[in-house]
Amino acid sequence: MSKLTHLNPSGEAHMVDVSDKADTSRTAIAQSQVELTPSIVTAISDSNLPKGDLYATARIAGIQAAKKTSDLIPLCHPLPLSKVTLDIELQGNTLIITALCKTTGKTGVEMEALTAASVAALTVYDMCKGLDKGMVISQTRLLEKSGGKSGSWRAEACNEDHSID
Repeated sequence: MSKLTHLNPSGEAHMVDVSDKADTSRTAIAQSQVELTPSIVTAISDSNLPKGDLYATARIAGIQAAKKTSDLIPLCHPLPLSKVTLDIELQGNTLIITALCKTTGKTGVEMEALTAASVAALTVYDMCKGLDKGMVISQTRLLEKSGGKSGSWRAEACNEDHSID
């Protein structure tokens, strides 16, 4: 059984001491999906959303969220991100948001990638809710990570190639 690193010997939550860890290159890719209604798909396809450019706004929101992760998740370390990208693709009635985060540091960027994908999905909801509130945000998950003591990890159920470059 693995030890819970965010608990001290008394069982109290604390921020993990990473000062003795080596700086390594770290990357994480996360994804979130937004199931859209037909009216929203039509509005996106026709570039006719009342609140403007859905893709640009969701990308910017995701990037901002990645940079603010330690402000949102109480025990996360603030990280100097070297790269954040968000790819957003409409596949049928599903908007697939894939976030990639990179850093060189003492701790991983999984939470930054997950936060970026989640907030981008919430931004899509916010931008489209005036047309139809029936959207569903789902499938938020880590797809893969690299770097650090635990090395590389990849979700078993990935259908597409999400290689870390």
